[in-house]
Amino acid sequence: MARRFGFGRTLSIALLALLIAIRIWDPAPVEAVRLRTFDAFQALKPREPHPAKPVMIVDIDEASMRELGQWPWARTIVADMVKNLTAAGAVVVAFDIVFAEHDRLSPASIASALSQLDDTTRQTLRELPTNDDILADAMRRSRVILGQTALSVAVPWPDPEPPPQTGIGKLGPDPASFLPSFPGVLRNVPALEKAAIGRGLFTILPERDGIVRRVPMIVRVEGAEVPTLSLEILRVLTGGDSILLRSDEAGVQAVRLPGFEMQTDPHGLVWVHFTPHDSSRFLSAKDVVAGRFPPEQVANKIVLVGTSAIGLLDNKTTPLERSMPGVEIHAQILESILTGQVLSAPGYATAIELLVTVAVAAAIIIFAPILGAVPLLLFGAAVAGSLGAASWYRYSHSGLLIDATFPLAASFLVYLTLVFTNYFREQVDRSRIRSAFGQYLSPALVEQLAQNPEKLKLGGEQRVMTIMFSDVRGFTTISESYKHDPQGLTALMNRFLTPLTNAILDRNGTIDKYMGDAIMAFWNAPLDDPRQEENACLAALDMLRRLKAVNAEREREAAEAGQAFIPLDVGVGLNTGTCVVGNMGSNLRFDYSVLGDTVNLASRLEGQSKFYGVKIVLGSSTAAKVRDSFAVIEIDLIRVKGKTEPEQIFALVGDGAVRTSPDFESLAENHARMIARYRERDWDGAERAMEAAREPAGRLGLSGLYDLYEERITAFRSDPPGPEWKGIYVALSK
Repeated sequence: MARRFGFGRTLSIALLALLIAIRIWDPAPVEAVRLRTFDAFQALKPREPHPAKPVMIVDIDEASMRELGQWPWARTIVADMVKNLTAAGAVVVAFDIVFAEHDRLSPASIASALSQLDDTTRQTLRELPTNDDILADAMRRSRVILGQTALSVAVPWPDPEPPPQTGIGKLGPDPASFLPSFPGVLRNVPALEKAAIGRGLFTILPERDGIVRRVPMIVRVEGAEVPTLSLEILRVLTGGDSILLRSDEAGVQAVRLPGFEMQTDPHGLVWVHFTPHDSSRFLSAKDVVAGRFPPEQVANKIVLVGTSAIGLLDNKTTPLERSMPGVEIHAQILESILTGQVLSAPGYATAIELLVTVAVAAAIIIFAPILGAVPLLLFGAAVAGSLGAASWYRYSHSGLLIDATFPLAASFLVYLTLVFTNYFREQVDRSRIRSAFGQYLSPALVEQLAQNPEKLKLGGEQRVMTIMFSDVRGFTTISESYKHDPQGLTALMNRFLTPLTNAILDRNGTIDKYMGDAIMAFWNAPLDDPRQEENACLAALDMLRRLKAVNAEREREAAEAGQAFIPLDVGVGLNTGTCVVGNMGSNLRFDYSVLGDTVNLASRLEGQSKFYGVKIVLGSSTAAKVRDSFAVIEIDLIRVKGKTEPEQIFALVGDGAVRTSPDFESLAENHARMIARYRERDWDGAERAMEAAREPAGRLGLSGLYDLYEERITAFRSDPPGPEWKGIYVALSK
């Protein structure tokens, strides 16, 4: 298979199969990424709250406990709450609370607890109705649904009659193995359970990361299916006697009530479509007990009774809020269902994700080795954008949660596999070339040949290039001081050649060769460099800065050792023009180098740097490219040895910051005047301009240039040039 389709494609197909298996297994990290994406959707576009607020919450808050005492309150207080809500027109009153124990504040309980009571009073108290009976009576006169909570252990029912329970029918295979299951349930006291019109579990199951995103509609406890509080409220509102649970081989599909069906995931869970916390849907319990609330706030609405008090530990984390009262989550479930703004992740959503993953990854496996980098990048961007947009569209327009992260991640991993295998194959080929020629050729050429093996032949090409020659001035004198220490001389050369070389390489230059203390380098080969002149000038200036740092270190070392210090000074020549660059030599041994008149002139310019008292000399072509961004002045019109045509040469004084400095602006103006007067044979005018330029020139390290011109002018005064003189100086040495 690897021979037929290629190793990269075969490996990618195997990886795709593994990824599909991982998605079906759905481990925690994969699920976490998917859930976080859905969280982001809700954060970007939460559910719009319904203006009518069909669900209100009676909040047992901190203020209520300060006024009415610590929880649990006497059941008579809760009975007053139920009566006031019923009188105000509440459709249903549901408790997100369980009354699991008898009220200890009932008259009979007080009679038993107070030993100082006389028999008559004690008997009278025992004959009064219990607080549980009072609350049960209020519940019978209303439509009250009680909450229950699932337990990890079984709790016996204290009454001989079996507990009342909502009937649940099943359509399809038994979904018991898919439902959340608990061995026990904590119910209310029998008197209240029998008085309620409905009962439901308010158990909320957070995800692995502690965030509530889905809540169950049906839970299996004590071997039977039991509705949750929200579903039981909906049952009572629709007037149904039972609930129908529809399932298939993949799990639960939906729960059905009279005239109403709600889609769930395979585990019977419903995604909550959240709105941000809304304090306007809360009524303080103390105000409801006292009747201090407008009846229209609860008229014809579902009323949930719960708590936001921190001490009662019923606060949950949601995709939108770090802390939301658990009762508000039930309210949000009911409101999203009643207003038709539900979220759903049906079982077929996973099938869609897997099909999309296979389709996109297969397209990458087929076309990635064929398409170029840019088309493949555009294709990937289009696919990623389309998948993300489709996922967002389904969420925002129909509430469907279809994950795009797994198809994107799987496709990207397949793409990386193809890239890696191609890269590995190319590296193996290049390694063969490096191994074969690394002992004979320079590293730069070896790398170039590794990238382009077809260049392994004699020949060259014409290019416009910038050539650099640099040489250390007075190095012969320095070498003599090391005549008894050749190793010290070698260390010194390495010490200054290394920073000078790094300055060139850092600016995209190529080292052609070292000639003792001299360096030859060039730009725009083997790689194109559209800023070759600028990079060469920056490299030359950086060489001077680095050499200055080397001299400072050497001077300090010489002082500490009590030795004489001889500073290193360098001259640089730069010239731009057409050259021939390529592999030069014989069939047995060749090197990557550059030839041409441009190279020869660059070498001559470096030789003139000491003569003119400047550090860096530029040819006219180089200067023309950089004079608008660097500090450059013309220094002469010269005919170098070996050439018949004169060359206008320039000095590179500094970078852009120097060019805009007051010193250089003054120098440039007076220097241009001096050159013009000099070529017009106006010796007095040239001297006046020269004197004006000397002060800024001294600060910029160019005073030697004017000493040269002063000597020339003095010589011309006594021996004026002939009429054919055009200001050209003929160099007598290289």
